[in-house]
Amino acid sequence: MTHRAYRWRCAAAVLTAVGAMTLGPGAPGAAAAVEPRVDLRVLVVDDGGSAVGAIVAQLRSTGIPYTTVDLNDSARPALTAGFLSDTVGGRPRAKFQGVVLPNEAPFGAGSAEQTALETFERTFGVPQVDAYTWAHPGVGLDYTSEGGWAGSLDGREAAVTAAGKSSAFGYLDGAFAFEDNSPAVQESYGYVARPRTGFTSYVDLPVPEGSGRGSLVGEYAHDGRRELVVTFAYNQHQRQFRLLARGIVEWLTQGVHLGQDRNYLAVHVDDVLAPDARWDTERNCTPGDIDCVGGGEETDPIRMTAEDAAYAAQWQRGQGFTLDMVYNAGSGEEWKSEHGGTDPLATRLVADRAQYRWINHTWTHPFLGCVQDTSTVPWTCAKNADGSVKYMSRSEISQQIRDNHNWAVGKGIQVDRTELVTGEHSGLKTLPQQPADNPNLAGALADNGVKWTASDNSREPEQRAVGNALTVPRHPMNVYYNTGTAAEMADEYNWIYTSAEDGGSGICSANPASTCLDEPLDVATGYAEYIVPQEARIALGHVISNDPRPHYVHQSNLAEERILYPVLNRILGDYRALFADNTPVQNLSQKAIGTELQRREAWRKAVANNKVTAYRIGRTVTVSAPSGTQIPVTAPEGTRQQQLLGTTSFGTSYAGKRSAWAAPGLLQSALTLNLP
Repeated sequence: MTHRAYRWRCAAAVLTAVGAMTLGPGAPGAAAAVEPRVDLRVLVVDDGGSAVGAIVAQLRSTGIPYTTVDLNDSARPALTAGFLSDTVGGRPRAKFQGVVLPNEAPFGAGSAEQTALETFERTFGVPQVDAYTWAHPGVGLDYTSEGGWAGSLDGREAAVTAAGKSSAFGYLDGAFAFEDNSPAVQESYGYVARPRTGFTSYVDLPVPEGSGRGSLVGEYAHDGRRELVVTFAYNQHQRQFRLLARGIVEWLTQGVHLGQDRNYLAVHVDDVLAPDARWDTERNCTPGDIDCVGGGEETDPIRMTAEDAAYAAQWQRGQGFTLDMVYNAGSGEEWKSEHGGTDPLATRLVADRAQYRWINHTWTHPFLGCVQDTSTVPWTCAKNADGSVKYMSRSEISQQIRDNHNWAVGKGIQVDRTELVTGEHSGLKTLPQQPADNPNLAGALADNGVKWTASDNSREPEQRAVGNALTVPRHPMNVYYNTGTAAEMADEYNWIYTSAEDGGSGICSANPASTCLDEPLDVATGYAEYIVPQEARIALGHVISNDPRPHYVHQSNLAEERILYPVLNRILGDYRALFADNTPVQNLSQKAIGTELQRREAWRKAVANNKVTAYRIGRTVTVSAPSGTQIPVTAPEGTRQQQLLGTTSFGTSYAGKRSAWAAPGLLQSALTLNLP
């Protein structure tokens, strides 16, 4: 018998033993000898704090249904036996599989609500997470005055214990450091204390200014109940929480829940085969852009060489990672005609074509929205004689897509015609000048079978429809398209992120979403010492937040000093140092990412509209959802899906669990899983 099976059988035994003696009206009685039904839903008691908010963000991202009781709402429901449990078809039912509390006793020890909650947890074997509390014997820990410590955790290194690795945190390699992004700001605070009887530490660190190790996250088993005790403060964006979030949820749900959580990284390299303009470090602008004071044509553009392409293929093999080459073949043909009719770059890329994923970026990268009137700064949309906006036509857009696709097919390149990235995400609405999509775009996408078109996540973070196509939002990286060297990158970064008083543009001062540098970066060292770690940290934050959206850069960043690689090396290196081998980065295609986002939204709507019923009885999980809805489920290794005749292996292995988007078997109305 597994430990997990033993725990659930114990819950049934406790139910029979305590019976009506401890349960309120409407709850299962003493005569109940059957396995209880436990609904796959989490109860969240919210005090408005960042810790509970962080766990809620993880539940939402994973796709786990939850019910919130807001402690700040005077009209909130009271936690009673009837609120927490009932009987369905003669079978006792726990309405929640886990409970998230702001601390160990938010209703007050001995209060009616606290007693009802503890009785519910004890009766059904439902675990409880104390989102953030202090170290004291009431949660199984010594006081910090008894050889422990309390204070700032910034920069301190914690570790997953052996017990943590064998429990819910086995997807982590072991050690990780708390964030310390600014020496001038305290970012983390916590209590480090020694466990008492009944407490098992899952994450600990050396006691500062003391001896031994103290717990930060651990399980306290007492009075027939189980609590996961967290003794450090956090919010949903901090890396230390993001690393532990999966384990907190797996512990809370005992490894069986709706939804799934994976770590994703895809990198789109735009403008492949086209040259990119270069930043002018003297004029602090890009010649050729209409806002570049003094005008001037583009000079000395940045373009990859055959050697750069060979290096890209070599780098991929070394990292076991695939880049998406977002290509403009027509721009490449123009470059070739201007340089003697040959193009070693194209030759090298085509020779290595099978080593990349390829995405259509249109033939020559034109602006596919309204016709731009560049006589003013900023530009405006040109108008027809009747005053209506003048747009690029459907036929012109369609030709740009079609010609680029056909070039790839002619070169033997495997390219998915359903995927597209338009130049500058054009054709889609561009505020403030073009507040609506080009009305000719949707038809052109349909003409070419495009189902997934990229958008800019910084402008449109949610997926939306463009005719019959859907957008795939992409994260822009602060590795600029018009820089090929570290010095250029640092110079432009200084211009954008330095106040006017310190010689910068002052944009950072005027934009409330931006922060100015304390002082300009050294252009010789600023990229390596400041920009690379910062951009890697931001991108890794996306990776470990169950965010499948791709990141995008430009071919210029693979040219000359190849400034993208230090960022990617840092992301992948940090990731592999943090996660066990059973939790690899998921490197998806644009189509797969779009499909993932589409399924998540359909699932979110089904849950929000109460169209999902999911529960566990002993070792059987049953889920019903609207017909055609893909159901995300996470379960232990060894789980099998019940078919009309026999069973099949369920899902794929990730982070020590099995997970998948699944559907009922042939002639079945519900998805049924048999747990090990």
